[in-house]
Amino acid sequence: MTASGQMPEPTRVADAPAGNWVDRFAPAPARPFLRLSRADRPIGTWLLLIPCFWGLALAVAADPLGYKAWDAWIAGGCAIGAFLMRGAGCTWNDITDREFDAAVARTKSRPIPSGQVTVRQAVLWMGVQAALAAVILFSYNPATIGLGIASLVLVVVYPFAKRFTWWPQVFLGLAFNWGALVAWTAHSGSLAAAAVVLWLSGIAWTLFYDTIYAHQDKEDDALIGVKSTARLFGDEHSLFWLRGFMVATVLLMTAATLLALLPMGPSLPKLLLALVGIWGFGWHMAWQLTQLDTTDPEKCLTLFRSNRNAGLIPALFLAGSALL
Repeated sequence: MTASGQMPEPTRVADAPAGNWVDRFAPAPARPFLRLSRADRPIGTWLLLIPCFWGLALAVAADPLGYKAWDAWIAGGCAIGAFLMRGAGCTWNDITDREFDAAVARTKSRPIPSGQVTVRQAVLWMGVQAALAAVILFSYNPATIGLGIASLVLVVVYPFAKRFTWWPQVFLGLAFNWGALVAWTAHSGSLAAAAVVLWLSGIAWTLFYDTIYAHQDKEDDALIGVKSTARLFGDEHSLFWLRGFMVATVLLMTAATLLALLPMGPSLPKLLLALVGIWGFGWHMAWQLTQLDTTDPEKCLTLFRSNRNAGLIPALFLAGSALL
């Protein structure tokens, strides 16, 4: 609703997929708020959820008792929580970035700069989403609750990172991969070195995919003074850095898997299955680099979205490893 009390005619956000479920099926009054939460672009929810799946699957694989009935709720709670916290985080991001978004062609159609939602309404909507996510979080053990609360610091800081550092993707990675720590701890009751190394692997992965994503906006970002790794590396050096992030992702995930599984004793099939998934993950990232054209925004967006499939590869193989 605008300041005058009239809701503008809802229109699709510029970078949302055509024919998405929000535009097609959601009630008209709810659409601006669902767009504010990026419900019309589910890739962000997947990228927040997938590290949770990694953490849970690796924790189960490292547990001599294997899967427990409670793990179904951990997985389900992480899925619902990822949707809600991604929505709350995006709402916060749009509140803080509303002036920047209004100056960028790709983002000026978002609900706040386009006048579909007021800042006050956005704050209330953010609170509702965060409160619902808290209900899920408080169903877990105390260590997990503490980790979940600690993640709020990262969520609050991230939107400001691009104003003071060329590496805002690091802050995004810290926040978006926190679920690996949360899900591991929800299963095991405490943190371990393997979970921390897995989190670091996720941060390297975020640097990979979000640098690709940031190439869409680098010209507008330069005009308004927003920093990013895409601007820092430029078209000339991005491929070199992306290769480095890819290698770091694979090596760190391999290290996390070895740290988790080797103490269990010899179990070659379990270990090999997990490592095959990591290898497949790396090959998907390598394929992305063969397709990348940093001067083509559409190609960058397509490759960015393909990271859902990339991240699900090790998640599925780690889950299978936990069954052996």
